[in-house]
Amino acid sequence: MIFLPRTSFMFSSVVVVFLVGGLLSIVGQHKPGPAVSLLQEIHSLKLNSTVCVDPEAVDRASTDFGLITRAVPAAVFRPSSDRDIAALVGFSYASARPFGIAPRGRGHSVRGQALARDGVVVDMGALRGDGQGRIRVCGEGCRPSYVDAGGEQLWIDVLRETMKHGLAPRSWTDYLYLTVGGTLSNAGISGQTFLYGPQISNVYELDVITGKGETVTCSEQHEADLFFAVLGGLAQFGIITRARIAIEPAPTMVRWVRLIYKDFAAFTSDQERLISPEKKKGFNYVEGSVIMADSLTDNWRSSFYVEEDITRISRLAAQYGAVYCLEGAKYYDHATASSIDQELRSVVDDLRYLPGFEFRNDVSYMHFLNRVREGETKLQSRGLWNVPHPWLNMLIPRSRILEFDRGVFKSILKHNNSVGPILICAMNRNKWDQRTSAVVPDEEVFYAIGLLRSGMDGWKNLEEQNEEILRFCDDAGISYRQYLPHYTSLADWRKHFGAKWDVFVERKMRYDPRALLSPGQRIFTSSFAQHQSM
Repeated sequence: MIFLPRTSFMFSSVVVVFLVGGLLSIVGQHKPGPAVSLLQEIHSLKLNSTVCVDPEAVDRASTDFGLITRAVPAAVFRPSSDRDIAALVGFSYASARPFGIAPRGRGHSVRGQALARDGVVVDMGALRGDGQGRIRVCGEGCRPSYVDAGGEQLWIDVLRETMKHGLAPRSWTDYLYLTVGGTLSNAGISGQTFLYGPQISNVYELDVITGKGETVTCSEQHEADLFFAVLGGLAQFGIITRARIAIEPAPTMVRWVRLIYKDFAAFTSDQERLISPEKKKGFNYVEGSVIMADSLTDNWRSSFYVEEDITRISRLAAQYGAVYCLEGAKYYDHATASSIDQELRSVVDDLRYLPGFEFRNDVSYMHFLNRVREGETKLQSRGLWNVPHPWLNMLIPRSRILEFDRGVFKSILKHNNSVGPILICAMNRNKWDQRTSAVVPDEEVFYAIGLLRSGMDGWKNLEEQNEEILRFCDDAGISYRQYLPHYTSLADWRKHFGAKWDVFVERKMRYDPRALLSPGQRIFTSSFAQHQSM
């Protein structure tokens, strides 16, 4: 039997609630308001987990990587099992006073999407522990091969574990210190997306806790509607606690190439040629970026170059206002190393980059996939990582990309001197499963634009530039979509989802009818939840 004493023992203004005979522990600052009310409601749950309301834990959960938005939760829930998360969600769903619940992996959202004002933030990282049993590789003997990974697991750890078997997932994000559940709730994109699709196109099965507190195993064959709803669903329909991810034999080495262009039309045309389904034996990875005069300073991508190259490219960017970098990677191993030079020449010889501006490196496959980490460490040492990140990510149809270049790269961002890269990556629509919740432009080829700018000083000016870019696109009639979307009105969310909006709402009513999950996305208001519970 669970017994909550009427008197709590206070030490240094910290209250510890002892549950005699029970396993749920609650630690934190003793204060009035929603936190205490919430603790009083959930104390009867028989859980082997911790609910924290101490100022330090709550403060960490009140903001995210963006450091722009702040929303203070009532408590932070540190689960010891998936079952405890399901119990928490089920309790809120059945409660007369339901509270919002936000699963948080690394908190790498930039607009408060992982926050829960006056609700509960679930610290998914508490499930990682030593990782034993939460990442399981099924390679030899499994057809197809796969890795089962807990939703809280970091992609870098998934990579390390699968590489022990000579295997690896096919589709990645540029940054690997993100959680499996986090990227699958969005899409998960990088330079491999043109070939294999986003990460959500490479999943066989999920374990999901719905907004009703139900744990469901789903796949394309079983509970398919929930499966496709959750993939790219912005954590609106369920919390991913396990994903079964496609893997294949991993290469050992990468020939990594960067080519510099001064002409945007040639740059985009070559990208489109490289991602074309007709392009056989081309690059395994294709991504682009915009380089301005000072872009390679304090940029996590600059570690690729030696100092002399940075000086040459920066001078070229200053001369033309901006230049463009096409980045490609070709995988190989020791058995094919002797032919990699010839294979590379067959790929790049017809491209229209500037003579003398071809740069290459040979690195291990692990180093290539984890390439952002080196730049992150560099920026952290200089105090340039944990700063505001007013990022803007957009998907632009191919037919409007030249206009976007003229209006944005050559105009609005003409004097950009912020820290962080500007990415531009061509993608094939047919690699995205349209049954998922993710939305992309209607054209067969589109571009992912990542304005990954940051800075302690002047970040509000960057926000104003972001708004100017969005206004430019709206005024020009460019049918863009935001990736990692952030909108403040229902009309904008309707526009974002387009033809998928009605299905999105129906799925919300089916799987999270009280609108408990990830309230920081700000898609469904409290009035929606009240209407659905009537």
